[in-house]
Amino acid sequence: MNKKSISIIGLGYIGLPTALVLSERGYLVNGFDINKIIIEKLNSGILPFSENGLVELFEKAKVKRNFKASSCLELADVYLIAVPTPIFFENEIPKANLEFVEKAALSISKKVKKNDLIIIESTVSVGTTRRISEIIFEKTGFSAENINYAYCPERVLPGNIIYELKNNNRVIGGLTKKASQKAYDFYSTFCEGELIETNSECAELVKLSENAFRDINIAFANELSIICNKLGIDIFELISIANHHPRVNILKPGCGVGGHCIAVDPYFIVSDFPDDSLLIKSAREVNNKKTLWVKKQIINKINSFKLKNNRRPIIGCLGLSFKPNIDDLRESPALKIFNFLNELDLDVLACEPNLKKHKSIKLYSLKDLNNKADIIIKLVQHKEFEELQFPDKQVYDFCK
Repeated sequence: MNKKSISIIGLGYIGLPTALVLSERGYLVNGFDINKIIIEKLNSGILPFSENGLVELFEKAKVKRNFKASSCLELADVYLIAVPTPIFFENEIPKANLEFVEKAALSISKKVKKNDLIIIESTVSVGTTRRISEIIFEKTGFSAENINYAYCPERVLPGNIIYELKNNNRVIGGLTKKASQKAYDFYSTFCEGELIETNSECAELVKLSENAFRDINIAFANELSIICNKLGIDIFELISIANHHPRVNILKPGCGVGGHCIAVDPYFIVSDFPDDSLLIKSAREVNNKKTLWVKKQIINKINSFKLKNNRRPIIGCLGLSFKPNIDDLRESPALKIFNFLNELDLDVLACEPNLKKHKSIKLYSLKDLNNKADIIIKLVQHKEFEELQFPDKQVYDFCK
């Protein structure tokens, strides 16, 4: 059994699975979060969100008794920061809000000792790891030669987090060579993928570049889908034929881009380099435009229905999450579209099979939508929706 103790700061979609994977590998793990509801749920044996394989790991941790959730940060040998980094607006360009990362550093500064390892997994702007080392130096007098700092970004896909935590390749960006080696040794105890060493600034930009690359490719597909709609061309047919070219791989379009990474991270580059990131900025604008375009298309369908039937339609929305087959609503374009329709005081029914309930949205079954809705709007391609047919309804598929 590993004797080293780990403190995970942030028990969200990355921190909690990571904590339980480390627990499975025999580490003594303390999970720290300022959200007392999450702590209470975990200590009552309840997971705050669903993820494939998470229940099994949680049960193992309870048997081993080597994972504890707490609202107090505990002394450890390794501190792993996995807190959110939302955006805020400054001069109309969204910027990274590093408040939670900096608060995590201040908490660690009260516990840290020489030769400890501090890892940042949160997505951050370039230079943040170095900045965190300076914050802790100001509080403790320990330099980067005394404490080991590394930036090792998460690269996992919701719905497949546990598998990818263990099997994906990882970037190890140490502030010093010694820190890189210590982080390398740590990740090698639970990661089967290749561990690629670099410096912290490169690792920080790698994470941002990966998500900006994906955003740009999705923007191309979304832009094509709008053009195809105007030309009366089936976008899926177009993509299928184009992808027969040996060097072409166009992605599937959607009703926008959501999630905690792709819809947010490219702005970290744009805000720091506004004059040099024109393509990245344009991709963000295109993907945001696609959501606005879908809203306008739906309004046109509603108005056509009203003219023909002399009443407002009841609308059924298929899917609220930001991508297929998960319960994650963060930055979801489907949820934004649903809320937009609700704000127009329309009768809107939501079906989201990956959620048992929602705190403010009443969820309906597919049978309810079939019985009650006049117009069916498909916003997310969940597996439950793939073969669905509503022969007596007006159906509009915005997953393409």
